[in-house]
Amino acid sequence: MSFFKKIFSKEKKETLDKGLEKTKTTFLDKLGKAVAGKSKVDADVLDDLEDVLISSDVGVATTIKVIDRIEERVAKDKYLGTAELNGILRDEIAGLLSEVNNGDATDFTIPKQDGPYVVMVVGVNGVGKTTTIGKLAHQFKQKGLKVVLGAGDTFRAAAVDQLQIWADRVGVEIVKQDMGSDPASVAFDTLQSAVAQNADVVLLDTAGRLHNKVNLMNELTKVKRVMQKIIPNAPHDVMLVLDGSTGQNAFEQAKQLLRLQK
Repeated sequence: MSFFKKIFSKEKKETLDKGLEKTKTTFLDKLGKAVAGKSKVDADVLDDLEDVLISSDVGVATTIKVIDRIEERVAKDKYLGTAELNGILRDEIAGLLSEVNNGDATDFTIPKQDGPYVVMVVGVNGVGKTTTIGKLAHQFKQKGLKVVLGAGDTFRAAAVDQLQIWADRVGVEIVKQDMGSDPASVAFDTLQSAVAQNADVVLLDTAGRLHNKVNLMNELTKVKRVMQKIIPNAPHDVMLVLDGSTGQNAFEQAKQLLRLQK
């Protein structure tokens, strides 16, 4: 019996499927209504499709790219049918993702500089910050770089232990303190250790926080200020990890949290 079958009974699986049904069908329902009674993709269909994409949290910039690409295809084939629209959408969105994957997003080189390159990883609870750090550490090490992890999430139970597991798996150094310690103190020790070891990259974990919680945001500012006592321009990068379901709220998180990089 598989691991997941042990967790989910037939009744629990049916409940889970029912709970996901709305998410699964809402976009397709909207798309179906947009093309109802229409046989070909014309200006009206494209206008309706634009509304569907934006209301489904695809985002304005991405929506415009998708619509522009479909318009180009319509211009080549004047009789493009609405029955083909699902496949066209899939192709164009996959094309956009492919362009991103073939760009700098997969390049794990770092700028040349004196001292370690510091990346502070931020985001709300449960989005996968610590796991992301583990994967990044592996990629950087594969490039031949010396990596030091900082266990700056001293609030969540077992967060330090989780990062230790990743450090052991990847084979990189980790700097940590006891749970409940001052995160700024952990950051200070991490950078101090990284400089002493001539490390190339520092990946600093942080506790999950909402962007609209002033006290928690101020704590991140303090962490940044303390790091700059060791490395004046740290952090060189702030990585915001986002849950795929956050939609437009992700933009507000980005605006607030990435101010730390200024």
